[in-house]
Amino acid sequence: MKTLRLAIVLLVLVAIGVIGAQWLAREDIRDWGEVFVRVGGYDITATVPGAILALVAAALLLWIVWSLLALPFRTWGRHRRKRARAQLIEGLEALHHGHWQRAEKSLDRAAQDAEVGAIARAGAVRGAQAREDPAATERHLQALAERNPTSHALLVAEDALRGAQPAQALVALDAPAAQPLPPRGLYLRAQALSEIGRAGDAWGLLGPLRQQRALAPEAQARFERDLAARTLEQAGDANVLAERWEALPKPLRVEPAVVAAYAARAAVLHWDDAATHALEHALDSRWDEGLIALYGKLPVGKLDSRRASAQRWIQTHSDSPALLLTLARLARQQGQWPQAQDFLHRALAQGAGADAWEELGDGYAADGQDLLARRSYANALAASRGEVATALPERDLRQQIHDHAVGEERDEHGMPRLRN
Repeated sequence: MKTLRLAIVLLVLVAIGVIGAQWLAREDIRDWGEVFVRVGGYDITATVPGAILALVAAALLLWIVWSLLALPFRTWGRHRRKRARAQLIEGLEALHHGHWQRAEKSLDRAAQDAEVGAIARAGAVRGAQAREDPAATERHLQALAERNPTSHALLVAEDALRGAQPAQALVALDAPAAQPLPPRGLYLRAQALSEIGRAGDAWGLLGPLRQQRALAPEAQARFERDLAARTLEQAGDANVLAERWEALPKPLRVEPAVVAAYAARAAVLHWDDAATHALEHALDSRWDEGLIALYGKLPVGKLDSRRASAQRWIQTHSDSPALLLTLARLARQQGQWPQAQDFLHRALAQGAGADAWEELGDGYAADGQDLLARRSYANALAASRGEVATALPERDLRQQIHDHAVGEERDEHGMPRLRN
């Protein structure tokens, strides 16, 4: 195709030259002016149009000569690039199939080409790592750092994060030669910042990540939830915690993992009202067994108000084992062991596991019933292993029927709920 195009260009130039020669032969052409040039004792006279056409012809002749002289080199370059691409394809296919040594050799040869060198060298690194050859891995990494510092930083950061070394990943990603980071680099940097306790700084990268679509929509939403929880967990004081909580989008403030992180951190910082109110609001918006379990375990006071809220929820979630366990914990903290015991047996009947048995054991131990305490602890261990728990001898048939009974659930309008 290129040869045909060159032939057409030459034919067009010849036609232009013929037409130009006929035009220059006209008698009135000298009225345009003349050009006089003396070179090496020779005098050359030409009309202005003739001189211009001569210069154009000379330039075209030089271009043709240069193209012909460079043709072998261009042909060799095309052949070399074609061979490098073939080696790259062969190496990547071998890497995908697990032929590590063959993949590394093909990719090492392909890496000599400037256009595909970076991706080939990165593949060679993976091949050497799969062979567990540290020397070859370091050699390929060094070559990649010289050829493409950004790709080198991404590889090092991925390996460092996989090895639980976020600080090392951050050093690689923050290297001046690796800037600006591509979307993948921004995501890795956000991960590294989050894992070294700087989730607040990582939060600022969510905008560029969302704008550049570095993650699929579901993965982006999941990463935002995880990062939001970490920013709250890493808040240094109540003011920072409140600021970060208020800065979160409203949908995130009812996500169970985010609410749990906020409530747990608020409780640690002795901000009891914030902890309980956040959980209550989230549970009123969307029921979650994990949040109601946390509601009963929070190291805060407010036993009466928490017990009242839990009693209100039992009207619509009477079969919730986590809610029954929470009611048992609150009742025991209020010194009402008989009521707590009843809630625990109901929770166990509804599917509560090791936590309920352990709570029951703690209650029996505090009440001086050592035999029942030991059996409860044994059942807690069995439940944690997925084994069947042994029924306690103190529960008769009537009590067991009562434990399994579930009250009628009603919605917020007082209408009974239909069970599936």
